[in-house]
Amino acid sequence: MADRTVYFLSDGTGITAETFGNSILAQFAVKPRHVRRPFIDTAEKAREVVHEINAIAESGAPRAIVFATLVNREVLALVREQCQAMVLDMFGMFIAPLEEEFALKSSHRVGRFGDAAKSQEYQDRIEAINFSLAHDDGQSARNLDTADVILVGVSRSGKTPTSLYLAMQHGIKAANYPLIPEDFERGRLPEALKVHKSKCFGLTIDPDRLSQIRNERRPGSKYADFGNCRYEVAEAESMMKREGIAWLSSTHKSIEEIATTILRDIRPDRLVY
Repeated sequence: MADRTVYFLSDGTGITAETFGNSILAQFAVKPRHVRRPFIDTAEKAREVVHEINAIAESGAPRAIVFATLVNREVLALVREQCQAMVLDMFGMFIAPLEEEFALKSSHRVGRFGDAAKSQEYQDRIEAINFSLAHDDGQSARNLDTADVILVGVSRSGKTPTSLYLAMQHGIKAANYPLIPEDFERGRLPEALKVHKSKCFGLTIDPDRLSQIRNERRPGSKYADFGNCRYEVAEAESMMKREGIAWLSSTHKSIEEIATTILRDIRPDRLVY
């Protein structure tokens, strides 16, 4: 299946097509080549991408698979009629039945970000991203009272990508604070976190994996030494248990799984909107 190509076509950014398409593809043991083609909003652009897709079939390779979120019916018709590929009209699968269920016609608006700058939800996300950047890796302890969640754990356990994902996808103000050897020697949480313990969520990681990650950053250092990694992880987990901080291992979990667990445990209200 490695020679299969999957296209994500959209008259917007293509993020919806790619996200939904990848969710479906994840059900199969395949690793196709991915191609995202955004802003296919005219017949001319559609013909160009159709020519590109048809070249695959004409080369003798298996036909491409196309996930399309194309609102413009003329553009969609052109793609469906002229593509030598399996074309999945993702909007058509869902919008038509929903129009019937709601007894309403959809807006057929291109893209979902058109009015983003005027949206309070969008502004909240921008503010959350700025907050997470300002509070990355314990840079600042200011305004932690306004944080929705504070991620704690040893260095390189996945705190930064998780905090940014929470900010970008959910508008969550997520700070992250590293637990360092000095904290373990003192045997207690950093002072800045004590008053905010109810907002803390811990991340841990397998020491072997942590050592691998750290060796990519500082090869051969004490920081990356397996024995040191094992010590830090054990101490961090012990501290989180003592302090009653919920935690999970990031070793075999995706950012999406980690973020959803955090929302469920710390901000369940954000799962209802």
